[in-house]
Amino acid sequence: MKTLAAAAMLALAPLPAMAQDHQHMDHGAMPPADPHAGHEAAGEDHSTHQQHDAAATPAPDPHAAHARPMPGAAIPQGTAPPPPADHAADAFYDPAAMARARDLMRRENGGMTFSRWMLDRLEYRTVRGADGYHWEGEGWIGGDINRLAVKTEGEGDLGGPLESAEIQALFSRAIGPWFNLEAGVRHDIRPRPQRSYAVIGIDGLAPYFFEVSAQAFLSDMGDAHLRLEGSYDQRITQRLILQPAAEANIAAQDVPELGIGSGLSDIELGLRLRYELAREFAPYVGVNWERKLGGTARLARAAGEDASVTSFVAGLRFWF
Repeated sequence: MKTLAAAAMLALAPLPAMAQDHQHMDHGAMPPADPHAGHEAAGEDHSTHQQHDAAATPAPDPHAAHARPMPGAAIPQGTAPPPPADHAADAFYDPAAMARARDLMRRENGGMTFSRWMLDRLEYRTVRGADGYHWEGEGWIGGDINRLAVKTEGEGDLGGPLESAEIQALFSRAIGPWFNLEAGVRHDIRPRPQRSYAVIGIDGLAPYFFEVSAQAFLSDMGDAHLRLEGSYDQRITQRLILQPAAEANIAAQDVPELGIGSGLSDIELGLRLRYELAREFAPYVGVNWERKLGGTARLARAAGEDASVTSFVAGLRFWF
């Protein structure tokens, strides 16, 4: 037994040395053996190792062929094919009737007549000393390009005379996807003496969804005015909307009989919060501030009026 144990110890003793020698050979000057040689000899599939080797090298740029035309590649020439003449609706409806419908859709005004009438503000105003009312609205009828429009606005004191009221009749034509060019007439019922004006203006939707309007007026007495308006609907929810609005009026000359001085005559700022019970019907509350400036303020003070008025408002906005 002792002899067998000694023989076993002598047989196992060289193994660590042999392992160390094998490690030194890997880091030495001699090139390592091909790790796949054994697989080839055994006839094994080593496609996985080929993929690993390929991944170690950078892949060609997949867009390299798009950088410039391939040699000998010709750019197609000639006319584009005609648009398809068949329509799916013709299989179910009279083709002649569908052709007439498509012709209407291609017409300049869209082939259909629409209309909309909106009273944007119908409100009660609480003012120190006297409460009042105010309205502002418009309506139009026509197509996508050409329309006839009517605008009106005015205000007065409850239980008192009508202070101001005007109505405009305009021809409106779209000059782009967002803006309309307007031209027509305006007549002021109040204040007196009454005036009639020629009107030209532009209104529409500016970037970031600001509704803007600019109108120039020339009266039958030769006085000229400019009105600038803007508003924005800030949706708090799908039904609750906060609307800031601003208006400024500019006069080219003094019109003392109407209480208007030259230059920037007045500005108006408002903030209204409305709740749409339906898209067509929305009550609102808010605050409105008006300020007469320059010669207009001096004429107002001479007539015993305040140059600046702040009022709380409550009203309705509806359309159909």
